[in-house]
Amino acid sequence: MDIATVDELLSTTRAVRKRLDLTRPVARELILECIQLAMQAPTGANAQDWRWLVITDADKRAAIADIYGSIGAQYLAYAAENTTDPQTRRVYSSAAGLTETLAQVPVHVIPCLDRRFDGENLLITATAWASIIPAGWSFLLALRSRGLGSVWTTMHLAKEQEVAEVLGIPPTVTQAALFPVAYTIGTDFQPAARPPSETVTYWDSWGAS
Repeated sequence: MDIATVDELLSTTRAVRKRLDLTRPVARELILECIQLAMQAPTGANAQDWRWLVITDADKRAAIADIYGSIGAQYLAYAAENTTDPQTRRVYSSAAGLTETLAQVPVHVIPCLDRRFDGENLLITATAWASIIPAGWSFLLALRSRGLGSVWTTMHLAKEQEVAEVLGIPPTVTQAALFPVAYTIGTDFQPAARPPSETVTYWDSWGAS
């Protein structure tokens, strides 16, 4: 295994919003290929209950974007203007920009779990999320390796039922995220600024270095 290539993939798979190519179509086969790789991720109790809803219909993408924007547009714009950290301001600004372009992103992918776990205890809830989150991240890594990009968004979950009605999602299914998928404008993404691992890692007991 080429460690350098793997490390580059892991360290440069960024949240892509502004550099999504809104004009270039994405082949159905390419999305299926990435989903197939994502399904190699571990799944709690071997349930394999991930489901993937791919939306390419322009009207449905527009409806999702309307719901998304109704939740986040004002909040994100306010947050972008009122944070003092430059990097955080850029993130909020980028997220606010996505509310304006989301309908034009050629593919929306909603990873789901074919069950509900509302009101369950922490163990059941953690096990459920541990099934869909690794698969979702594998999907994003597979996109990156093929010149595509996305961002893990959850804003629409504030109105999950409204999106479910648009897409015919049954009430027994849990939506986990929304991935707007497109080819990226350029592929020269860089690692993000992060603190050294030593500053966020404890050994044997909390706070011990």
